[in-house]
Amino acid sequence: MTIKLWGRHSSARTQKVLLALTELGLDFDLTLASATMGPKGHVAKGNESYGVVDTPEYRAMNPNGTVPTIDDGGFVLWESNAIVQYLGMTYNPGLFYGESVQRFASASRWMLWENNELIGPMHNYVKHTIRFPEEMRDPALVEESLKKLISSWRIVDEQLGRTRYIAADDWSMGDIPMSIRVHRWHLLEPEAPAFPNITRYYDDLRSRPSFQVIADPQMHLIG
Repeated sequence: MTIKLWGRHSSARTQKVLLALTELGLDFDLTLASATMGPKGHVAKGNESYGVVDTPEYRAMNPNGTVPTIDDGGFVLWESNAIVQYLGMTYNPGLFYGESVQRFASASRWMLWENNELIGPMHNYVKHTIRFPEEMRDPALVEESLKKLISSWRIVDEQLGRTRYIAADDWSMGDIPMSIRVHRWHLLEPEAPAFPNITRYYDDLRSRPSFQVIADPQMHLIG
């Protein structure tokens, strides 16, 4: 059975699901969908979006009009972290959290932390340095976002000094969102302190075959 996925390659939340599906070796069919991005970039620069998300059919599946959404044999689910957890629990709990409640909780903690601490400032940083036209960019927000990111990366670097991966010494679903954030951070090349444990972790992540599904810089730097 092929899982249906709605999203876009430049969406970090969609990338989480792409990584999960690839780690699990599952077949999927991606429908490009977005209200803010299209094949040529952000709508703020006059580009057309992929659309789909405002149609009655899509809103019946996902009333938020956001991406990603999946349909797995008639079971519809939105919210990227919930999708990643569902896919792991359904298709390979051993790989995603070692079939351990404690590993599941630890990995989930870091997935929630990434959502709360990294998505906001990184989204603002990308919008105001790449995606928005010059006249819409806010340098003060860029500086504030970078400061917040550096503070958060210190926490990640300290954790990676204790464990090889973010939740444990073995890879888990908690490393899926972190893979995207670490990769995007290195592609953006901001002026920031060195984080040696994150650098080592990034090398580990890039050695996983699944990483190729998010490796293309254009998935992260398209404006």
